[in-house]
Amino acid sequence: MNEFLSAVAAFPTALFSAALAVVVVFWLLVLLGAAEPGAFDADVESAGAGSAGLAGVPVAVAASLLIVLAWFTSLCGAVLLHRSGLTGLPHAALACTVLLLACLVSWRVTRRLVQLLAKLFPEERGPSRHDFIGMTCTIRTGRVDTRFGQAEVTAPDGSTALVQVRQPAPGGPAEDGPALSAGATALLYAFDEDGEFFWVAPFSPFGELPGTGMPTAA
Repeated sequence: MNEFLSAVAAFPTALFSAALAVVVVFWLLVLLGAAEPGAFDADVESAGAGSAGLAGVPVAVAASLLIVLAWFTSLCGAVLLHRSGLTGLPHAALACTVLLLACLVSWRVTRRLVQLLAKLFPEERGPSRHDFIGMTCTIRTGRVDTRFGQAEVTAPDGSTALVQVRQPAPGGPAEDGPALSAGATALLYAFDEDGEFFWVAPFSPFGELPGTGMPTAA
């Protein structure tokens, strides 16, 4: 028991022991409902996780696996190092080697485990502005033309978003009826990728969108 405690408190295991304590507390909070496994996903760049080969699972899961495996590997190395009886510079050099090996082994094993666990976390398609196409919106600017306009649209989950909207000029090749003004209801019928705005037309409960040939929803 004393050998185990000495290894836990010795370098390099002590570095991972502190991190392991944080991991244990976090998952206890998850079990109590005070935290969510994906609590840190929004704070970590997914590109970073992907380049490390750890994408596909919540950040907390990947980090926990890394820490636990690094702690266990360094603990085994610290026990063997303690039993070797080395001291001084050779002991310090081997301790640093154990630290590097623990990091390398934990990363390689975690990467493999993440690939297996990723199947349990199906990838969900994130919200897209294209989801707004076919929805009605409320004009929030005094006018809407080919260069200017904003509208408020309500997403299916009840949240609202302010989007850029444009309306073709009356008399043009895609005339969309009377001009829109603040408070008017319009229909988002197309999205311009280059300009990052929606084409809108006055909303009519029945009939077709002027100039689009697209039927409106009742």
